[in-house]
Amino acid sequence: MSAHKRHLTRRRLLAASAVGVAGTGAAVAAGTGLLSSASAATFGYTDDGSNYVITTGASLVLKVSKSTGDITSLAYKGKEYEGYGGRHSHVESGLGASTVTIKLTGSTILVKVAHGSITQWIAARSGQNSVYLWTDKADASFTATRFIVRLKAGVFPNEGPDSWIEASDSVIEAGDVFKRADGTTHSKHYSGKRVIDYDHIGFTTGSAALWLVRSNHEKASGGPFYRALLRHSNDGGAALYEILHYNQAQTEPERYGLQGPYVLNFTDGGAPSSSLFHANLDTSWVDGLGITGWVGRAGRGKVAGVGLKGMDAKYAYTVGFANPDAQYWAKAAAGTGAFSCKGMLPGTYTLTVFKGELAVHTRQVTVTAGGSTALNSLTIGSDPSSAGTIWRLGDWDGTPGEFKNAELMTYAHPSDARAAKWTGNVTIGGDEAASFPAYIWKDVNDGILLYFKLTAAQAAAAHTLRVGVTDAYINGRPRVSVNDWVSAIPSAPTQPSTRSLTTGSYRGNNQTFVFNVPTSAWKTDVSQYNVLKLNVVSGSTGSAFLSPGTSFDCIDLLA
Repeated sequence: MSAHKRHLTRRRLLAASAVGVAGTGAAVAAGTGLLSSASAATFGYTDDGSNYVITTGASLVLKVSKSTGDITSLAYKGKEYEGYGGRHSHVESGLGASTVTIKLTGSTILVKVAHGSITQWIAARSGQNSVYLWTDKADASFTATRFIVRLKAGVFPNEGPDSWIEASDSVIEAGDVFKRADGTTHSKHYSGKRVIDYDHIGFTTGSAALWLVRSNHEKASGGPFYRALLRHSNDGGAALYEILHYNQAQTEPERYGLQGPYVLNFTDGGAPSSSLFHANLDTSWVDGLGITGWVGRAGRGKVAGVGLKGMDAKYAYTVGFANPDAQYWAKAAAGTGAFSCKGMLPGTYTLTVFKGELAVHTRQVTVTAGGSTALNSLTIGSDPSSAGTIWRLGDWDGTPGEFKNAELMTYAHPSDARAAKWTGNVTIGGDEAASFPAYIWKDVNDGILLYFKLTAAQAAAAHTLRVGVTDAYINGRPRVSVNDWVSAIPSAPTQPSTRSLTTGSYRGNNQTFVFNVPTSAWKTDVSQYNVLKLNVVSGSTGSAFLSPGTSFDCIDLLA
């Protein structure tokens, strides 16, 4: 018997065994939300006229629209989870009319959804409660790259900073930031995690859970510390996101090509198996499926480093790799700084060592298919913390973490009732960083004052003042004055063009402003305090927390 005939025979047997699936699909459409347990017994797929109905052979049955490629049903153990507001789960905001095909290869059912420059792939494997997804995008004809899983209202708890109640919460910014009667703020932006911090995101009731296990983000943008939408819930429904390119707080151009797999996984309430995490996932079964752009393990390489010299033991170090086509990162081992990054596409990358989130070393490295590039110890030579100072406010780590309200701002709006007052001057000489605001806005707390004293020898010399920032809104940047001396207005650094400071991210392009303060600026009476004033300047205007603003990394006066 030919392979073609064997396939047709196999498909007819599968279709015959799954007749009940299409019938129960009609029941779901009628609103019962239930599927018979027998419908999940046999691995295969059928065609109900509008959808391909895929039975995993475990406890999951899904439907994929034959006209759009949307996932229109996710039924786990007979309960429907998918869809809200008349919309379904899909790439971007939905592709619309698409060419949708399906095939069975061994223990995998693969759906291909083609629409212009985007091809979405959807796979189910025999005996698994998972859906594997890939997005292949060739150009910028769509403004974002994301997959959104839309879930019914009420199937999971509506709680957390990324949840809100539309019926009672008030919109306070741009239609997507809400405030509750108790003064707490909520938004889809407030999941509070960097990409490097999570492998999966999801919802659980304790007895049932749905997780989205992220991909390796090799063709995403923003790097290891990027924050984007992960999930949200409200009284109308819930959603999970795989964000691969999103303009909000974005620091990099978009990358194109095949991204994935990322995985939807149902469990009985617990976390997904770590075998689904991108670092552990066995993808050898993907090699023969014909997914365009797929590069298997044999076509990839590795970089391994002996260690890092000159580390500060107080900080975690990350080694990043980036070029226009791909990005990767690896955590450096505490103490030695040893690192290893595998599964990389061939090419030449800029290797960047990050202390916290601050770049402190760069070099080039080349990766070859099937090869392993070994690096001797790298010496960190550009850590600004190594400079001698008269005083330092905070520390150089690429984040405002030491400053007031910094942690809260990754999952709340600056107007949140839990935030300490954004005003407040500080005097150098103690634990003043905790009293200094992480952000300054022109229309909120402009003109923060720092008081400090100098010795006679220090006051007899010019000094360099450094102001490090991590991000800015509408070209906000610091201008300083010391007593009666006023600095020139610095040029605006390149920063994301969208809201960041109010949507859970301080991460932009780290920038250090250097001000050369002359001897004539200092107080001649060393018993008196010198007064440093920080203002935000910009050629743009806005109001309140959407006025020009900036977030701080560190401020210091060099010896």
